[in-house]
Amino acid sequence: MARFFVRPTAVSRLAGGLLVVFLLLSGGCSTDPAIAISGHTMGTTYNVKVVSVGVDADALKAKIDMELVRINHLMSTYEPDSELSRFNRAPVGEWFDVSPDTMAVLHLAGLVNTLSDGSFDVTVGPLVNLWGFGPDPSLDEIPSDESIAAALARTGFGHLTLGEGKLRRDVDTYVDLSAIAKGYGVDSVAALLDREGFNNYLVEIGGEVRTRGHNARDKPWRIAIERPDVAERIPFATVNVSDMGMATSGDYRNYFEKDGVRYSHTIDPVTGRPITHSMASITVIASTTAMADALATAIDVMGPVKGMELATAQNIAAFAIIKGPNGFIERHTPAFQGFLHD
Repeated sequence: MARFFVRPTAVSRLAGGLLVVFLLLSGGCSTDPAIAISGHTMGTTYNVKVVSVGVDADALKAKIDMELVRINHLMSTYEPDSELSRFNRAPVGEWFDVSPDTMAVLHLAGLVNTLSDGSFDVTVGPLVNLWGFGPDPSLDEIPSDESIAAALARTGFGHLTLGEGKLRRDVDTYVDLSAIAKGYGVDSVAALLDREGFNNYLVEIGGEVRTRGHNARDKPWRIAIERPDVAERIPFATVNVSDMGMATSGDYRNYFEKDGVRYSHTIDPVTGRPITHSMASITVIASTTAMADALATAIDVMGPVKGMELATAQNIAAFAIIKGPNGFIERHTPAFQGFLHD
């Protein structure tokens, strides 16, 4: 039977991209003191809304684009000359000079790896590529048990050694930052806006969001969590988010099917196989979008039981949409309750 693919492009396999940002689409009237800037990056789109007057939108867009190009050139596995691609080709056992940005992402990745008992692992690249969700989507067969075992032998954050501005690997692993780089890109644009003196803004890349201050109506930024539906984009719940990052992980738009079986793009680094549980999507709110991005992926891998237990125990603001026998079921941690919009 023919194989059906829904695949990502560019920097990541887009673990998120599941949010409808209301105020970017319909927020405010034409007299609002706000500007909207949009473009393309990391195989998806970005949207920035800044509440200010007298802003040179073209000049600001040029700065935003330059920053996103910089991050992509560091962390993309789709750019052969990116810093990450060059590291993945570097000799095993040798130190490789790494930028402060990439090192910061790796330290955060290590923290979430430990927190999740390995469910979040940026060395999952060999498995991602094996299942056809990497830069080369040419795979047309389900991997064998032997090939999965071989890829697992090259997987594990413990194979990386982080030094002072240097990185080393002890096996021929393949680092893939796609489950955290998009969130870091959001944070980087937000830092740019901070440096430019803006106090009220919203930044969104492929559904990952960071906000500061208030919207043009002097209210908290309101964001909708999308119903996990391939056919249409409708809201499932809305939240008020200010001065926080927000990210969603799910598989309902990024998967492939073969012989009637659906294979998620989210790979469990422990089993080496796509996740099979009933969680349709998980949204996390955290102090940074990179942290929210990584935590959402970790909880998504762990599933609706273990993942939500971890989120509750660690006081993580998490909102899960779970596939039930009669439709979707909502679950959220106590830390998420205060963000929900009535």
